[in-house]
Amino acid sequence: MSPSDIRLHQEPTLKQRKRQAPKGRGLDPHALQEVQGLLGNASRSSDELIEHLHRLQDAFGQLSSKHLAALAHEMRISQAQVYEVASFYHHFDIVKEGQTIPATLTVRVCDGLSCEMAGAKNLLTTLPSLLGQTIRVIPAPCIGRCEQAPAAMVGQHAIPSATPEKIKSCVDSQNTQAEPTHHLGYSQYKAAGGYALLSACMTGQRDVDSVIQEIESSGLRGLGGAGFGAGRKWRILKTQKHDRLMVINLDEGEPGTFKDRTLLETDPHRFLEGMLIAAWAVEIPKIYIYLRDEYHACRVMLQAELQLLKDAPPCAGLPEVILRRGAGAYICGEESALIESLEGKRGIPRLRPPYVAEVGLFNQPTLVHNFETLFWVREILERGGAWFASHGLHDRKGLRSFSVSGRVRLPGVKLAPAGITVQQLIDDFCGGMQEGHTFYAYLPGGASGGILPATLNQIPLDFDTLQVYGCFIGSAAVIVLSQHDTARNAALNMMRFFKHESCGQCTPCRVGTAKAETLMAKANWDLPLLQDLSTVMRDASICGLGQAAPNPMDCVIKYFPHELNSPLSTTGEKA
Repeated sequence: MSPSDIRLHQEPTLKQRKRQAPKGRGLDPHALQEVQGLLGNASRSSDELIEHLHRLQDAFGQLSSKHLAALAHEMRISQAQVYEVASFYHHFDIVKEGQTIPATLTVRVCDGLSCEMAGAKNLLTTLPSLLGQTIRVIPAPCIGRCEQAPAAMVGQHAIPSATPEKIKSCVDSQNTQAEPTHHLGYSQYKAAGGYALLSACMTGQRDVDSVIQEIESSGLRGLGGAGFGAGRKWRILKTQKHDRLMVINLDEGEPGTFKDRTLLETDPHRFLEGMLIAAWAVEIPKIYIYLRDEYHACRVMLQAELQLLKDAPPCAGLPEVILRRGAGAYICGEESALIESLEGKRGIPRLRPPYVAEVGLFNQPTLVHNFETLFWVREILERGGAWFASHGLHDRKGLRSFSVSGRVRLPGVKLAPAGITVQQLIDDFCGGMQEGHTFYAYLPGGASGGILPATLNQIPLDFDTLQVYGCFIGSAAVIVLSQHDTARNAALNMMRFFKHESCGQCTPCRVGTAKAETLMAKANWDLPLLQDLSTVMRDASICGLGQAAPNPMDCVIKYFPHELNSPLSTTGEKA
């Protein structure tokens, strides 16, 4: 029997009714009307998907299947695409038919290392019974308020130094909106000489080559962690084709890091002027700012200040500035994952090459900068590159904003010379250790920067000085431990974070972080297996998350072997 005969023979049994509607959930007319009302005249372009998901989440406190289907219809994209993006980000609550609707209010308690040391576990244990079943209490991996530990959020309202009583009072009063920031506004900034430098650049009083030369001579490097020379990056982008774009990384998701939020809350226009000068130097017509979702107060403030800047620009020809909102994904701090998120997709890192300077946002050459890097541009150009470079210690150059948290007396953002030692930071900038605490260990670069013992307290803190010790400075997030803590528990806390935040794209990171967490939680570490995991994750992970995740674990094995034979209490403190 020929193939055609077989098909003819089988046709009656294979024939099905013709589909009367597209694949996927049927469209609910009322849900569609609600979605259309929320979106209003906003663009339906696919890169706006995450923004529109936020609109739905804010309005209804959840993402229902009927609203997701209506959003897909309205944006002319598949329901599968909408669902895969919504399910990727931690801050979206998807509710299917038949499932229990989330509580009307969510309280997030940070369980990052600094907050854990300050009592976050007690909050997570106490709050559910105190607040009742109508309030959802969940741990959050980090909310960028490590100096205010333990920190929590009631809705969009941040609570520093949180206690059960503070949180209950906030819940009872229904105080769920972000409090306003106390910042230098547009008119005040201009009155103090702000935007004069930008005007000089835009009107030809300053030329591009001299500006870039000044940035290069200052030694200013990318202060988000990569440390790439800022001036060199500008020159590279200038050699690319036109239609360049600019992206500002204000996601700041590294546990222990809060410098960008602190600076933004006080002097936003200093950053904005630096951003606009960079855009002028590289001839960029459009800028995207990607802001961490936990920074609700900063978003409200930045929206207002950008509108003032647009309505009364200090000079003609300013680029378009678009503010976008993250959705709770640490991986989006990686520049290519951030770009994927800006395009309305899951935050999955790209394979490189090509690099984002060549093929970035919407496949155009893209200049990506961290907030603090641009915060320094105005002062460097006004005072000169030599002024900035002169502030370093131990043969290092420049100034750094160190985020210091943990067992110090005065945590916070400390403006200090690059190359300062951790001991100098603690003694001269943080008022020493807390009462009853002795310096035991420290994380020099946040979650991924490794852990060092207090005996190594004289290492200059800067780029290229810590690698020989198996560490790096990253975004200069310093977490200080005392004799009441253990490096082992700190490393376990970090590995739990990386497991939670892995995007899942590559097996070494997705499986490696989960397996490492399980092994590290045991009383006795399987050192050969953990070391094999470390090697595989470093060599085979696609991006820096998986490559750097083993750093704290490896440092415990190298510098704190005595802890591996010492049992821990249930809180992670020394027994």
